[in-house]
Amino acid sequence: MIARFSLYGFLKNQRYFEPFIILFFLENSLSFTQIGILIAFREICININEVPSGALADLYGRRKCMMASFIAYICSFVIFGLSHHYWGFFFAMFFFATGDAFRTGTHKAMIFTWLRLENRIDEKTQVYGYTRSWSKLGSAFSIILATMFVLVTNNYRVVFYLSIIPYVIGLITFMSYPRELDSVSTQTVRPAMLFSLLWQTLKDSMHTQGLRRLMVESMAFEGIFKAVKDYLQPVIMALVIVMPMFTYMDEVRRSSIIVGIVYFILYLASAYASRRSYCIRDYCGGEEQGSIFLWKIMFFIYLVMTPLLYLKSYYLVLAGFVGLYLIQNFWRPILISRFDAYADESRGATVLSMESQVKSISTMIAAPLLGMAVDFVSMHGPGGEFWPVGILGAAAACMILTTAKKDLRQSKV
Repeated sequence: MIARFSLYGFLKNQRYFEPFIILFFLENSLSFTQIGILIAFREICININEVPSGALADLYGRRKCMMASFIAYICSFVIFGLSHHYWGFFFAMFFFATGDAFRTGTHKAMIFTWLRLENRIDEKTQVYGYTRSWSKLGSAFSIILATMFVLVTNNYRVVFYLSIIPYVIGLITFMSYPRELDSVSTQTVRPAMLFSLLWQTLKDSMHTQGLRRLMVESMAFEGIFKAVKDYLQPVIMALVIVMPMFTYMDEVRRSSIIVGIVYFILYLASAYASRRSYCIRDYCGGEEQGSIFLWKIMFFIYLVMTPLLYLKSYYLVLAGFVGLYLIQNFWRPILISRFDAYADESRGATVLSMESQVKSISTMIAAPLLGMAVDFVSMHGPGGEFWPVGILGAAAACMILTTAKKDLRQSKV
C-alpha cells in the first residue's frame, strides 16, 4: 500500500502549470491585486466545500471522495485552458477548489487507517513523510516535462491540457485501493449525522487546547505560505531580465528554462526535507519541540528576506525561497502527526479537512491584501515591489513564537 500511496502523491503533483501559473495570469494582463482576488475566491470555495467534504468521506467512503476530487480537477484544467477572460478563471478556480476540498485530509486519513490496521501507527511521521516525498519527486519530474512542453509550444496554456493525463491515471489507481480504507459508517447515513459529525468536530477544535493551537499554527504557517510562495515566479522573471543567459530566446522560452531549473532544485530539496522530517523530531526531542525549532528558522528567513526584497537582491532572495520550501516540507509531516494525536479514527478525515479549511481562511485574507500591497509598492515605492512578502511572513511567525510557551503550558494542564 505504501507504493500505491506514493504513486498517488506522484500523480497528483503532475500539475505542469503550477510553476507558471502567476506568469500565465500576468500574460493575460492581470494585476497582482486581481491575482490575489482569484486566489481568495479559490480559498472561499475551498472553505464552502470543506464543510461537508471530510464528513462525507468518513460517512460515505473516502475512495469515492478522492475520485470526485480528481474529476473536479480535470474540469478545472479544461476551463483554464479554454478561458481567455478574467471571469472565466473564476469558474476554473471553483472546480480546482472543489478538487482540493475533497482531497485534503481524506487521503491522509486513509494512510493513518492503514497504519492502524497494520499496527504501525508509531511510524506515522516516517510513512507520511516518505509518501509526501514522492509528491515532491513528482513535482520535480513534472517541472522537467512542463519546461519541455513550454519550450516546444511557446505557450503556457497547453500545460493545463497535458495535466489531465496523470489525473485520469490517478482515477484508475483509486479503484485498486482496498475497501477497508474507506472507514464508512455501517449505519444508514442521514443528513443529521453529517451535521452532527461536523458540529462535534468543530466543538473539539474550539474547546481542546492542543487542537485549537494546531489550527492557529496551520493558519499562520501553511495559510501564509500558500499566499507568498508563488511570488517566487515574478522574482525569477525579474532575474531573467538581467541574467546574461539564453538571450537568443524569446521571453517565454527563456523564462521557462530558468523557472524549470529553479523549481527542479526546489522540488528535489523538498522531497529530501519531507522524507527526513522525522529527524527534526528526533533531534529536538519531540514533535512539539521540533515544530518550535522550525518556526524560529522560518521567522529568521522571512526577516532576512525583507531587506533583500527591498534592495532587489533577488539572487539572495532565491535562496530565501528555497529555505522557505525546505522548512515547510520539514514542518508539514510533523504537523499532520500532531493532528492525528487529537483525531478519533472515525473522524480523521473530518479533522484534517477542518485543518485545511482554517488554512484556506488565512490564505483567503492574506492573498488579496498582499497583492494590493505589492501593487501599491510597485507604483509608489519605496524599494523593490515584493518586500511586503517578508513583512507578512515575519509577523505571522513572530505571533506564533510569542504565544508558543504559554499555549504549551496550558495544553499540559
